[in-house]
Amino acid sequence: MNMPIISSKKYQYHVQWAKSVLQQQGLDDCSVTRILENYTKPLEPPVLEEDRAEQTSNSCNRMAPNTENTEFPRQSATESGNVVAPRPENQNQGSKRARLEGDPESGPVARCGLKEEEQGEVKEGAAGACQKPVHHGSKVEESTEPRSGDMSKSRECAAEYVLVQEEEEGSFCPGDDSAPAQGNLVKKEKLVCRKNPFRIFEYLQLSLEEAFFLVYALGCLSIYYGEEPLTILKLWEFFSEVKPNFKTTYMAYHYFRSKGWVPKVGLKYGTDFLLYRKGPPFYHASYSVLAELVDDNFEGSLRRPLSWKSLAGLNRTTANASKELMLCYLIRPSDMTEEEMATPECMKRIKVQELIVNRWVSSRERSEQEEF
Repeated sequence: MNMPIISSKKYQYHVQWAKSVLQQQGLDDCSVTRILENYTKPLEPPVLEEDRAEQTSNSCNRMAPNTENTEFPRQSATESGNVVAPRPENQNQGSKRARLEGDPESGPVARCGLKEEEQGEVKEGAAGACQKPVHHGSKVEESTEPRSGDMSKSRECAAEYVLVQEEEEGSFCPGDDSAPAQGNLVKKEKLVCRKNPFRIFEYLQLSLEEAFFLVYALGCLSIYYGEEPLTILKLWEFFSEVKPNFKTTYMAYHYFRSKGWVPKVGLKYGTDFLLYRKGPPFYHASYSVLAELVDDNFEGSLRRPLSWKSLAGLNRTTANASKELMLCYLIRPSDMTEEEMATPECMKRIKVQELIVNRWVSSRERSEQEEF
């Protein structure tokens, strides 16, 4: 049914968060309770409505003399970009789509719907109702009907339908007379369709290196500026303007990805990357990496010149987090021109030198020597 399934406890958290948002707007407890009860009441699953709509449409189609002429005007109007009012026989299908994707006109708690509800005149799903769901970090306020071209905003403002796992009353095991005495109950769960009163949106955020790797190395991502897709050369140029050291960090990122590591941003440890064996959900990072672009003689304008004091502090911070500090030197040939560096093909001539930095502890080293 393309609806998320959440537990009853988690759903109650969402109800409490929505309640706190409404109370911050100055609503009294009775109004808040009435609004949430009306909004979170059980609903009929959309699949059942779709089946009923299909049965109704099939019976109507058998009675209709010509179905092809009925469908043709609707298709031509849609292709021309005009907005056509739904016909009565298509209202069930639209209701199903509204339940799955969310309908901004049948949104949850809103100020503009509060006055009508106090008078007992609110009807769920009424056309033109200015209602908007409660989102994380946003207030419930009046909103106008979304434009037809702004589909992303209308989906965010739409109601979300979820399946809540609720426990039914327990029953004893059949044929077991000792079950009542022992208190062994069989838990039964059911899925109840309800509206989500407090939606939490999660967005995928990529770093410049991650985005360019998906475009250049894997070819599974397209980046647009307005409505125009950007080429690889344009992205290489734009990202270098946004981040002056992008070429250095991306070459290091591309190198470690090709070796099977999972690099992530190492800003919280004062480095460029954190290297994971399989990813953050599985293991802690093994290395903190600093990337530098140098020439054949290991000379060049270093992005981060390190003194002994800053290097010792950085190594101490890394060691306290059970990681090792790695200096990754990207060796650029002396005869490489700036024109070659203007394209990502320059990585074919780049060599990489890795250096692990360890802290020397005199007492530990002395004890190890005495053992020999």
